[in-house]
Amino acid sequence: MSGAPSVLYDAPGPKAKARNLVYSLVFAAVLVLIAYLVIDKLAEKNQLTGDKWRPFAEGGTWTTFILPGLGYTLLIAVLSIVIALPVGAFFGIARLSDHKAVRTLAGIVVEFFRAIPVLILMIFANEFYSEYTDVDSDNRVLFAAVTGLVLYNASVLAEVVRAGILSLPKGQTEAASALGLRKTQTMTNVLLPQAVAAMLPAIVSQLVVILKDTALAGGALSVPDLLRSANVISGNFGNTIPVYIVIGAIYVVLNFILTSLASWLQKKMSRRKKAPKGAQPLSEAPNAVTDMATGRAV
Repeated sequence: MSGAPSVLYDAPGPKAKARNLVYSLVFAAVLVLIAYLVIDKLAEKNQLTGDKWRPFAEGGTWTTFILPGLGYTLLIAVLSIVIALPVGAFFGIARLSDHKAVRTLAGIVVEFFRAIPVLILMIFANEFYSEYTDVDSDNRVLFAAVTGLVLYNASVLAEVVRAGILSLPKGQTEAASALGLRKTQTMTNVLLPQAVAAMLPAIVSQLVVILKDTALAGGALSVPDLLRSANVISGNFGNTIPVYIVIGAIYVVLNFILTSLASWLQKKMSRRKKAPKGAQPLSEAPNAVTDMATGRAV
């Protein structure tokens, strides 16, 4: 509420405001100094000359290297996301099972793959496909990259799903049981829809991680993604710094689009959940369960 005192900290007084302003100015000055030193050093090494940046003004560099690499990066990311989300949801729900054997097995799988670095999983998957499958070499690196990303990120998403479901009030489950809903119906019709909004920020953060970790495939498996394209361009034109500045900017734009889309989706979901004026929100009714057929709290 506007004007309400904060329980975390007191509102700064005149002296504190002046001190904070000084700190901000000093911090900004340090950033400007660092930027100047970096730019000066790049200029000294002739990394800011027009010849180093000219390849990016030519369409051939984009159509031959960057755009194909971007397409392959997006392919790996989309496949990994599409597979990791349902797999993570499955194991997250399995960890909440009433059956001890199911809970234990799901817990072992999740904790095991969550503890192994993505790079090791990719390399192991590549060797596995090479030794024990007939997948050709052109597709093997794609399969290995997606497998490594799915195994790791699905295990992380499983914990996100489990935490999201456990964050809901117990009254939701109790009221669903009172209505005669089976546990599967309670999970799919009551708990998961409400937990999605709470899980969305963490899920989006993990999707950003997936997108960035695709670069590991380019470095370890020579997958023709953005990172591999950067290496090729740098080798051809000798402009390492400009290349990685451009490639880094592309990753920033991709992640910005992803987070913006998630923010839009979260706002849309929040608007749908708003109760009519004068009605009591579900969050204020701890034992209320949404009837999925009528949309009313019961």
